[in-house]
Amino acid sequence: MENPIVKNDVFETEIITIANDGSGVSKDKGVTVFVPNTAVGDFVEVKAVKVTKSLIYARLLRVITSSPDRIENDCPAFPVCGGCEFRHIFYEAELRAKESFIRDAFKRIGKLSPKFLPIVGSEKNERYRNKAQYPIGKDVNDKAISGFYATRSHRIVPCHDCKLQPEIFSEIKNFIVDYIRVNHLSVYDEMAHHGVLRHLCLRKGERSGEINVCIVARRKIPELSKLAHIIIKEFPSVKGVVLDLNSEKTNNVFGEKKQVILAGAENIIDTMCDVEVIISPRSFYQVNTPAAEIMYGIIADFAQHEGKTVLDLYCGIGTIGLMLAKKAKEVIGVELQKASIKNALPNAEQNGISNVRFICSDAKELEEVSAVKIDIVILDPARKGCEPEVLHKIAELSPERIVMASCEPATAARDCKLLAELGYKTTRVAGVDLFPRTRHVECVAELIRADS
Repeated sequence: MENPIVKNDVFETEIITIANDGSGVSKDKGVTVFVPNTAVGDFVEVKAVKVTKSLIYARLLRVITSSPDRIENDCPAFPVCGGCEFRHIFYEAELRAKESFIRDAFKRIGKLSPKFLPIVGSEKNERYRNKAQYPIGKDVNDKAISGFYATRSHRIVPCHDCKLQPEIFSEIKNFIVDYIRVNHLSVYDEMAHHGVLRHLCLRKGERSGEINVCIVARRKIPELSKLAHIIIKEFPSVKGVVLDLNSEKTNNVFGEKKQVILAGAENIIDTMCDVEVIISPRSFYQVNTPAAEIMYGIIADFAQHEGKTVLDLYCGIGTIGLMLAKKAKEVIGVELQKASIKNALPNAEQNGISNVRFICSDAKELEEVSAVKIDIVILDPARKGCEPEVLHKIAELSPERIVMASCEPATAARDCKLLAELGYKTTRVAGVDLFPRTRHVECVAELIRADS
């Protein structure tokens, strides 16, 4: 059947649900319509911008009747900036949507029927992030700017103060951009692949308040050392400024070379789950510390790890494993990223934790632990999830339990489906919102070996 709506058609429709990309969804003349920046219950006028046989992607023209979930947007960069999808609805409505994302993924993609625990919201839905990455570019007047990329593009949307970041981040970023402008420092042009300054990356300890500033550039220029010392003098909470050299024509923020300390210290220190941790600019650390602690508590509850040997895959700087080590017999952390392992080892030492060891290795290569009786496996992969080879190797280890944390319910459900075929039943799933006002949400799945 041919789609009755064609590109550029203008029509009215009612939003009935939210898709996992944050778009509102309606059904019109038997066709599914996706409309960003809408809420369940909105009656809207839209324009079709892309049409397939059964789907329409539309642009919101106006809200005719507002949903009770809708609120006034409070950010001048929304919705052009690609950072937030949910600044236009109440947080309670956002949590309902995210809970449905998780349920739908495990039921539809995973073909699974676990017990779904109520989603846990974040205690803060503003100023919660402890990390920011700001691309640096130029505006039409050739002046330096910094902000965030527009949705599905590398066009920089200037943002004077992002409400997801601590206010101090905006102060530091704006100070550095002003310095770049006044001193006419060279700014990178992504299309032409010339210029010097590419990104600013900031990290902050939630409990310590310590901040690290990382400047990503194509090469080192003398002005950067001067700037680094000025930053530390201007902002006492900044403990160090480092330079990351990235001369490649790539979308990767960081380069492959060792970072250079421009002023102060390379790392900051923070506390999570009563464990003191060292954090470097490149290492992985959850962006919402209080919400991450709640999630780690759920992981511990699902793991039932007391007196057990735990394999912690994709362990990062070791935060989950170090927390579990308090009750576990032994914890073995595996992480491919060298920067994270470099932090994980001293993290164990300075906390006096001796029953943890870390291996810098790909999760597919588990030969070093093949001779160890693994009782529990913890998985916290990147958004793309686990490779099938990893899941097969885990099943070969025959742990009694697997606990999977994921920031992408769809890939988590896919991986749990494969684990079901390998003999593991998904029994419970819990959602934790580490990323308020965005479409992203964490979920934790408990899997038990079918014969245990």
